[in-house]
Amino acid sequence: MSHLKLFAAMVQWHGIKTLRKPGIARRVLFHGQRYVSSGTSEPFLSGSNSNYVEEMYYAWLENPQSVHKSWDLFFRNANAGQTYDPHLADQLERKASFLQSHGLAQTPGKAEKLVEDHLAVQSLIRVYQIRGHHVAQLDPLGILDADLDSFVPSDLITTIDKLGFYGLHESDLDKVFQLPTTTFIGGNENSLSLREIIKRLENTYCQHIGLEFMFINDVEQCQWIRQKFETPGVMKFTNEEKRTLLARLVRSMRFEDFLARKWSSEKRFGLEGCEVMIPALKTIIDKSSEMGIEYVIMGMPHRGRLNVLANVIRKELEQIFCQFDPKLEAADEGSGDVKYHLGMYHERINRATNKKITLSLMANPSHLEAVDPVVQGKTKAEQFYRGDTAGKKVMSILLHGDAAFAGQGVVYETFHLSDLPSYTTNGTIHVVVNNQIGFTTDPRMARSSPYPTDVARVVNAPIFHVNADDPEAVMYVCSVAAEWRNTFNKDVVVDLVCYRRRGHNEMDEPMFTQPLMYKQIHKQVPVLKKYADKLIADGTVTLQEFEEEIAKYDRICEEAYTRSKDNKILHIKHWLDSPWPGFFNVDGEPKSMSCPPTGISEDLLTHIGNVASSVPVKDFKIHAGLSRILRARLEMTKNRVVDWALAEYMAFGSFLKEGIHVRLSGQDVERGTFSHRHHVLHDQEVDKRTCVPMNHLWEQQAPYTVCNSSLSEYGVLGFELGFAMASPNALVCWEAQFGDFHNTAQCIIDQFISSGQAKWVRHNGIVLLLPHGMEGMGPEHSSARPERFLQMSNDDSDAYPEFTEQFEVSQLYECNWIVVNCSTPANYFHVLRRQILLPFRKPLIVLTPKSLLRHPEAKSSFDEMVSGTTFQRVIPENGLAAQAPHEVKRVIFCTGKVYYDLVKERKNQDLEKQVAITRLEQVSSLILPKTDTGETLSKSLLCL
Repeated sequence: MSHLKLFAAMVQWHGIKTLRKPGIARRVLFHGQRYVSSGTSEPFLSGSNSNYVEEMYYAWLENPQSVHKSWDLFFRNANAGQTYDPHLADQLERKASFLQSHGLAQTPGKAEKLVEDHLAVQSLIRVYQIRGHHVAQLDPLGILDADLDSFVPSDLITTIDKLGFYGLHESDLDKVFQLPTTTFIGGNENSLSLREIIKRLENTYCQHIGLEFMFINDVEQCQWIRQKFETPGVMKFTNEEKRTLLARLVRSMRFEDFLARKWSSEKRFGLEGCEVMIPALKTIIDKSSEMGIEYVIMGMPHRGRLNVLANVIRKELEQIFCQFDPKLEAADEGSGDVKYHLGMYHERINRATNKKITLSLMANPSHLEAVDPVVQGKTKAEQFYRGDTAGKKVMSILLHGDAAFAGQGVVYETFHLSDLPSYTTNGTIHVVVNNQIGFTTDPRMARSSPYPTDVARVVNAPIFHVNADDPEAVMYVCSVAAEWRNTFNKDVVVDLVCYRRRGHNEMDEPMFTQPLMYKQIHKQVPVLKKYADKLIADGTVTLQEFEEEIAKYDRICEEAYTRSKDNKILHIKHWLDSPWPGFFNVDGEPKSMSCPPTGISEDLLTHIGNVASSVPVKDFKIHAGLSRILRARLEMTKNRVVDWALAEYMAFGSFLKEGIHVRLSGQDVERGTFSHRHHVLHDQEVDKRTCVPMNHLWEQQAPYTVCNSSLSEYGVLGFELGFAMASPNALVCWEAQFGDFHNTAQCIIDQFISSGQAKWVRHNGIVLLLPHGMEGMGPEHSSARPERFLQMSNDDSDAYPEFTEQFEVSQLYECNWIVVNCSTPANYFHVLRRQILLPFRKPLIVLTPKSLLRHPEAKSSFDEMVSGTTFQRVIPENGLAAQAPHEVKRVIFCTGKVYYDLVKERKNQDLEKQVAITRLEQVSSLILPKTDTGETLSKSLLCL
């Protein structure tokens, strides 16, 4: 029988998918689905007792159908002479004693029953793991179930009388069952009674924490989560940790109470009902700091923002309180913004770890979730500049409201950037303040999914739901979330199920629309009192210590309130979320108002042109059509001319030599929508082998990043905007596939790019490249809507700087952005160069051409790009009309590609002397002084 013992060792738990015999009722996991075991390697039964195997063997010899198909298969293999790993036989020997102890080693029929019972127990465990969150006690109010329709799955064992659903009975409760390897409820024990199994599963999955993770298609990650939550006794806190948690709750709640007492009629979007969010964030930051994080970048909506500024970022309280003074004057130019939109940047020592930590809370508009991709872009940039490719030093935390998290499409767009190589931030921790209402809208009217967090499932992010009135459960979940992010570099969601004690804002009456909910809320004991009573009862703190903690923080607030009365002027620059040390002077102003010439040496132009025309990697076969393009580039370089693509290449390449990072992002930008760029070469014989020649210009150069984006405008433009915030010494460009596609990112353009400096004194040098022009493509793919950008320009035609040598630069400094529509490759080259050489940063909107990319006349000489040359805001007539201005009868002003159409038509009609054509290259800001001789604007432009 030795060969049978060897083959029996192959009876592994995962080999038994389902056991079904005549007379055994079909089991149902949930409606319409047959009972099956997990598809992963999960043991149910093994046997190595020779008598048992022998009896099974003889039963099989008499009738192969009398044994399970797995036995049939293995007996066939054994008879065929197949050998097996003795190591597996040892495992089987250990299981034999379990069978013998239950008197089942001798009878195949009893073994089948044991298999069925173990499968049932495994099914029971699995259902808790998959669906236990549906019946977890998540709602602090106790009036809502997790699902929108208050549906509780009938197959979850929350009462003993449902055991029959699994073919188990009350008489089985004290039977001992072997535990599978996919549960950790046993701790150091390998088997438990059914009663104890149910008890431990209930404690893990059906109390104040609801876990959604079984959709993750990675066994290791699922096992990690199971171990973190199922292991007995894992959620224990020391007395010191409990006292720290209580102190943080005191600060969170008393801050809100203080604001309510002092400014009862002011909007502040308080955190009442979810005060636990403050200690939750601090726990995430503490744990992350412990694991090496040095910089945390945060984005959040308005609710609770002042509390986060005060108790997480640690902004001075008097700076917050003074903003409630209606007489406060702004020292900075611009509109400013309401106090619950402002951001903050702060470096401090983390008290829990005694390590330095930098915290940045991004300023954001009222447009919910719009800040999400901006935070991710800034995080990516900070990781890039630190060489933090694994995200071990810089991380992001995003806070959300439940209604916006489910309702705003940019959330989905941002999630889908999370694992893209050029956009990943190596995991973000999402914290959802789920107060179960969106302004006045019930969840059932606000989303079609059971939870507001279901969007996170698309990237296999685990979702931890937790009752916000159980502070210790919240802290444990947040600690695990931080560990998850550090371990797997993936997103994770913490869903704080809470309530909103007041209306949407403090002036709102919620009883109009949610009367029953708010009747319950009015009865609800605050979480601080609940937790304090618990700690006092178990002797962790005394009532006196608790009251002293409250009095201490109240005194801090009162003293800060007194100091705040001395603040008469608001300095918005003190609320910067992305400072650029050393770039501006101490007053936050440009160090000069001059811009050096933007041209570069001819040797540099030639070198870049030669590299752009080559394949700097050996044994790299490119497409034949691309070879023709590279030969054409080389020919242009020899002839000292450039087309549009080569001019861009030279602008980018020149920055790399100067140590300026260049990043170009957007749909299909690597090749270019119109197949003109080809910054990434693809080997035609080796799959996914690529070459970026621009990263081979010099041995010591800044890196060039060119990356095709996902098919997203809103999310990707927000991301690039955030990337550009991190440093002024980078050229960050976003190119729309077609110019009119920017309208799906209009929120980022309107709320951040156009008005960001006015609201938040935030400079940004992002470049938008928008292909523009009627090229026979119909109403779409044609206009980049320049009128929209001009309408949003803040040029004041009645007020402009004095006409000095610094006029042009000063004029740009006064505007909110720069809009150009270049007609020559050289001017495009110069405007890109100027973007970095200016002593400040402004967004640059470039209406780029399509037909001009290959137009034979749309070429520029090196002479227009060499040292000493610069960007031309206006290009006057330079043909026959300029030579005889007295014969000119008409001056036409135009911009962009239409110039070439006008020149062609003028020539066809033989009007080259009678019609002068002047090109406006910079259409905003466009304020041109009169000449000293008082000539008309047209004449002065003509004669420039």
